[in-house]
Amino acid sequence: MQVDKFKVPASMLSPIVDPERLGFDDTSELESLTETVGQERAVEALEFGLQMKSAGFNIYVSGPVGTGKGTLIRQMVKRLAQSTPAPSDWCYVNNFQDLSRPTWLSFPAGQGCSFKREMAAFIDSLRRDIPGAFESKKYLDAKAKLHEEAESKKKALFHDLKELSEKRGFGFEETSVGFGLVALKQGRPMSDEDMESMTEADQADLAERRKTLEGEIREFHVQIHAIEKETEHQFRHLDRQVIANVMEGRYETLRRTYQEFPRVTSFLERVQQDIIHQYKDFLPREGPAITIPGIEFRRADLTRYQINLIVEHEPTGGAPVIDESHPTYTNLIGKIERRAHLGIMYTDFTEIRAGAVLHANGGFLLLNASDLLRQPFSWDALKRVIKTGEVMVEDPGEFYGFSTAGVKPEPIPVSVKVILVGPPLLLYLLQTYEEDFSKMFKVKADFDVEVNRDERHEKQYAQFVAKLCREENLSHFAADAVAEIIRQGHRLADRHDRLSLRFSLVGDLIREAAYWAKKEGHSFVTKNDVEAAVTHKRYRSNLPEEWIQDEIREGTLMVSFDNEVVGQVNGLSVHQVGDYMFGRPTRITARTFVGTKGVIDIQREAELAGPIHSKGVLTLGGFLAGKFAGFHPFALSATLTFEQTYSEVEGDSATVAELMAILSSLADLPVRQWLAVTGSVNQLGEVQPIGGVNEKIEGFFESCKKRGLTGKEGVVIPARNCNHLALRRDVVEAVASGQFSIYAVSTIEEAIELLTGVPAGDRGLDGLYPSDTVYGRSARRLEEMAQAVAEWGEAEAKPKGQIIAES
Repeated sequence: MQVDKFKVPASMLSPIVDPERLGFDDTSELESLTETVGQERAVEALEFGLQMKSAGFNIYVSGPVGTGKGTLIRQMVKRLAQSTPAPSDWCYVNNFQDLSRPTWLSFPAGQGCSFKREMAAFIDSLRRDIPGAFESKKYLDAKAKLHEEAESKKKALFHDLKELSEKRGFGFEETSVGFGLVALKQGRPMSDEDMESMTEADQADLAERRKTLEGEIREFHVQIHAIEKETEHQFRHLDRQVIANVMEGRYETLRRTYQEFPRVTSFLERVQQDIIHQYKDFLPREGPAITIPGIEFRRADLTRYQINLIVEHEPTGGAPVIDESHPTYTNLIGKIERRAHLGIMYTDFTEIRAGAVLHANGGFLLLNASDLLRQPFSWDALKRVIKTGEVMVEDPGEFYGFSTAGVKPEPIPVSVKVILVGPPLLLYLLQTYEEDFSKMFKVKADFDVEVNRDERHEKQYAQFVAKLCREENLSHFAADAVAEIIRQGHRLADRHDRLSLRFSLVGDLIREAAYWAKKEGHSFVTKNDVEAAVTHKRYRSNLPEEWIQDEIREGTLMVSFDNEVVGQVNGLSVHQVGDYMFGRPTRITARTFVGTKGVIDIQREAELAGPIHSKGVLTLGGFLAGKFAGFHPFALSATLTFEQTYSEVEGDSATVAELMAILSSLADLPVRQWLAVTGSVNQLGEVQPIGGVNEKIEGFFESCKKRGLTGKEGVVIPARNCNHLALRRDVVEAVASGQFSIYAVSTIEEAIELLTGVPAGDRGLDGLYPSDTVYGRSARRLEEMAQAVAEWGEAEAKPKGQIIAES
């Protein structure tokens, strides 16, 4: 048998990058990378989405971690934001008609702060000047004149009432409750004796005169009250004239400054009217004579005139770019804070705080989709913003029906471009289960994880190294070190003809290589430093792999390497531990016997098999039936298992090994244990590519290396995986020196010949396989099984007594 025709040459086991072809000695000669590598599709989608102004054209950026999508998005957004005019400033002010519903004001960028400052100066000047105006001689004289006029009117009324009373024989006397009427006789109050000496007619006349006079007194009190009310009105009118005179110049200046903004002028008019009516709040108040500890008596609260500037922008700062890393409801939408005073919590419009959406209004909002969906209320709040085009800052307690007796600010209109960054799976779930998602995020930007290998992309890799060295003050890389970085980029992509775009991983490798170069005292990072970084990183992560390899070497995990065994094959499996993946050999065994149960997967029966693995085992049954069920019923029972595995087995990459174990048992031919095999097989016998081929080869190589390489050991892989090979340098060197071998097969027949040394066999013109082939021996064994099953079936069909007689 010519096994050499299946051998993969050492030159194909790992990508070859010639440092001479790169065209430089070290990265200090190169310009830093300024363009995006291999993400043309994503860049086009982002440019379209960022510049599309229509509603709903928000962006979902999809791609795995480490592809540089966050960096690219920020660069593109910031570049576009710089050329976009700065949006408006926003503030909340008091609603004098309804204190619980503050209203908003909007200003061109930079003017919000000016208005706040001018408004504060306006109120401070009134607080200073109004008390002085009420203490001026002019005001006091005018007030005294009004008071004198009122007193004069009161005295004239009282004088007329007194004369009328005396004419009618009554006078006034002072009592404990005021003044009362008293009857007079000859100018003096009548005594009791005088009253008793009067006739009934005189007494009746006296009572009638008293009654009439009391009516006059009531009219007197009405007139006095009218005078006092008129005087009070005159006092208020005088006070308002004083306030208006104090405000006139300042108010008119402020109004003319902002006369182009109707909402602002309307607010200023309400402020003016409120000050005129509530001017006493600007006057000093005297505290109590007794000091109460902990309580400060201050002037009246004038916060209702304050401006709560919640969003402000620099006029030349461009559009805002907000990257909210913690999108809770309050961080996203805003909140209404509360203060405590004398044990009571209270709030007003000055406690309203803007969230990320308001800060990004007129610009761009970047959010991590996973973080957003983990926060209560955040996703629903963002949907409302996108649908309604406005932000309403409210207390989350309202969502549960709890009345917090706070304020309900007027919603602020917003126009913001929302950019969600997340994994592809989350995008598909949202599109499937969130009916409004496709209406709100109409642009998808997919980031690729790999790019075709060519001279241009290799140069960009080198420029990326140069850029990182300059930005982080790292030692520059020699050409051979860059070539090794590019080779590792192939390993990350698991392809000869592709380079990985997961630049976060490539960047970490560059940093680690620079560390080891500095530790060794190298002025430039060399190829050996890059290899040291790879080796040390693997060493930091491969403790579980070492445990398993030690157990294989000790024999705790039973794997054969130097003999031939019937029904036993060395399969290869891959283990993922965090971010580290490694391979290991696993013994796969099969037993065949007479029966009709087909291939019994012990893993599946024990519920330790995943659906893909179960599908692969069922595929084996289809292959076997197609190969051997031509001339007789297909009668086979076979058990198949992964020995010494105690967790779920998933994937179909062991089906070639499983099929080999079954055929070995059927044909009673031993399998070479110094070879391990991996690959998937279909019902036609074609060997299909699998994942993790590099880790599987390296895992078996480690096991063989610990025992000592003899030159016979090797791994059989699918030929379609040859383009995915990017093996470690020590494995490549072992193959080049003839100590280890890699074989590539395209069909199960080629794998059979490699693993048994016996040809699989082809059907002759009579439809039979040659007897000295694997298929011929298997067919003969299956024919014997079918005959046995048929004989058992005939025996079971006869009456019980007949069976006893024959026996």
